[in-house]
Amino acid sequence: MALDVTDATFQAEVIDRSFQVPVVVDLWAPWCGPCRTLGPIIEKVTDATAGKVVLAKVDTDQNPAISQAFQVQSIPAVYALRNGEVVNGFVGAQPEHVVKAFVDSLLPSEGELTVAALLAEGTEGSFRAVLELEPGNEDAIVGLAELLVARGENEQALQFLGRIAETDRTRKVAAKARTRLAPDDDHDATLTALLDKVKDDEAVRQQFVDILELMGPDDPRTAGYRKQLTQRLF
Repeated sequence: MALDVTDATFQAEVIDRSFQVPVVVDLWAPWCGPCRTLGPIIEKVTDATAGKVVLAKVDTDQNPAISQAFQVQSIPAVYALRNGEVVNGFVGAQPEHVVKAFVDSLLPSEGELTVAALLAEGTEGSFRAVLELEPGNEDAIVGLAELLVARGENEQALQFLGRIAETDRTRKVAAKARTRLAPDDDHDATLTALLDKVKDDEAVRQQFVDILELMGPDDPRTAGYRKQLTQRLF
């Protein structure tokens, strides 16, 4: 079943949704003859995927912002989005076999389905199985590292995190592995004690930064401590 998407709902229904499932956007208008030909074909083909591909229909007359975003010059215009980005598209009415090939190209492979199922399982064994298939899979590495940190195997966790590029997710887990702080530590006493040493001791400086990483940007103290760190360093 197709979603009727508007300028107001485009972000949630198309962009955000495309991070969970591929979304096909059909830009059409009531006066467009080829659109009326293509529309039922796209609906039939996407419905046949049983939710693995979602169809979003956009009336270009009523939703000019979406048309401008896609720089639409003629309709029907069809675009496929995955993870917030356009990955394929075509313009004009197409026969069913062409539309089917277009939609089929968006379906996950058997390997991708296997990886998704293993990640959803969320166990050490399943994460390690994913890494056998995809050694650089960030979800598996972060998930495994979190399990290792939880049972105190911090060095091994850091080794796994070192396999991939640093991200917000990896920084937080790495900070947990390096600091080994008690869960009920409010950090103020530790940070205050470290401030006098951050300029001359790289290990202390890393510990200070790690604690701020664990506190996170939403903690009202974080910005103040970062400012104090900058003042001590420069």
